[in-house]
Amino acid sequence: MKNTMKKAAAILLAAVMMLAVSLAAAETKITVSGTGETQVSADNAVISLGVSARDKDVLTAQQKVNEAIASIRAVLIARGVKEEEINTDYMNIYAIYDYEGDQEQVKAYNASSTLAIRVTEMEKVGMLIDEAFAAGANTLNGISFSASDTTAAKAQSLKDAVADAKARAEVIAEAAGMKITGIEMISDSGVFSYENNVGNFRAKGLTEEAAMDAGGTVVQAAKLIVTATVSITFTAE
Repeated sequence: MKNTMKKAAAILLAAVMMLAVSLAAAETKITVSGTGETQVSADNAVISLGVSARDKDVLTAQQKVNEAIASIRAVLIARGVKEEEINTDYMNIYAIYDYEGDQEQVKAYNASSTLAIRVTEMEKVGMLIDEAFAAGANTLNGISFSASDTTAAKAQSLKDAVADAKARAEVIAEAAGMKITGIEMISDSGVFSYENNVGNFRAKGLTEEAAMDAGGTVVQAAKLIVTATVSITFTAE
């Protein structure tokens, strides 16, 4: 009786192992990555501009900068920019030396100050830059753009990334004479956004040619690309 039970158990174990081997042989895994991209219009801009002045006297150089910065602030506020949206981004003073023989003498001092100006009315970006330079600004370091809400764009990019991965896996499976049967694992590699420098913002009410003829600054605001990447392991047979 005991020998019969042992023999039956051995047969059952062997059958289970054969079934597992058979299933493993029949099932193939295909791992692919997918990417989804969604464009979002920028609704925030940060303008970085400022003033640089030089004088033999360090205090005079700094005073020139301070006066110009004060004028720029006043003009921007008068044009509708909130005071709390105008912040000092960077300040610097350095000596300019004159070398004659072994003598090192200070020739002048260069003072500079940079403002970070946040703007939410995109059509005003070029005009505000022009107003700032008319008030005394002489350096423009750049403009960065962002979107206040990218939640929907992130969700859409993830959906597109999954669809992209599935399409890739189906192509691979078909090429190998197989068919996708399911999903074993999905991992999210992250979502991020970057500027693609695509846009069409210029002085309000003017074409680009008219704005240039009028001497106005033409600003092409970047749209943001929200990108998501996923890695999916499919099963196929």
